[in-house]
Amino acid sequence: MVISKENKEFIENLIEYYISESESYKQIAENFLPEVESIPDTAFGIITGCVYSGFLQAYQNQQQSPSLEDIDEFNQIIKKKAILIKKSISKPIESDVKTKEQE
Repeated sequence: MVISKENKEFIENLIEYYISESESYKQIAENFLPEVESIPDTAFGIITGCVYSGFLQAYQNQQQSPSLEDIDEFNQIIKKKAILIKKSISKPIESDVKTKEQE
């Protein structure tokens, strides 16, 4: 069994959502200092865990269970998006405050 088109679109949308909210997950990761050594890696783990949870929830809502092939395919989707997720985490915080030079 392969992931359905609808579920793939759902996963892609989840990834895009978490990328857009990555700053929040970076802040969550910062709360685990000094227990964690890498804020970006921890934020990446939180984001991928949330996407995985959404993936499993989608199957549960359809009263199905993902097969090993589905999980492998999900992992490949995450792997392809990993660079985008990491870039969103590592980008500097953008300030809404304008500097005098920008005014």
